[in-house]
Amino acid sequence: MKFKRSMDSGSQIPTGSMGDIVFLLLIFFMATTIFKLEEGLTVTLPRAEFGVRVPREKVTHVWVDARGDITIDDRYLTLESVEAVLVQKMRENPQLMVGLNLDANLPYDLVDKVLMQLRKANAINVSFTNDVEAI
Repeated sequence: MKFKRSMDSGSQIPTGSMGDIVFLLLIFFMATTIFKLEEGLTVTLPRAEFGVRVPREKVTHVWVDARGDITIDDRYLTLESVEAVLVQKMRENPQLMVGLNLDANLPYDLVDKVLMQLRKANAINVSFTNDVEAI
């Protein structure tokens, strides 16, 4: 009786644990990767060093508090009526300066809406008032 040698080693690569290895590598890279956050530009914001006094008859004050209430010269207004009041005041005095007194906690979208009303009224001489002592 003759025995045949069957040493068929085969050329297959075991892939049973390949998924485990890929998963471990993925976790390793996720745990060790450092994402650099964008730092942006270093910006020094302007501060008020001093204020300039303007005669009272050349300025109309627009006051907006944190709740969004608007007054012009002690008269409560809605946001939509700001344009009409300022157009009337600009007709009376074309050199009129608008002094914006905005609350520090006022949402920026409301600030934008007030500025759009000033633009519609063609009030281009605008001053943002500030508190010099608070700085």
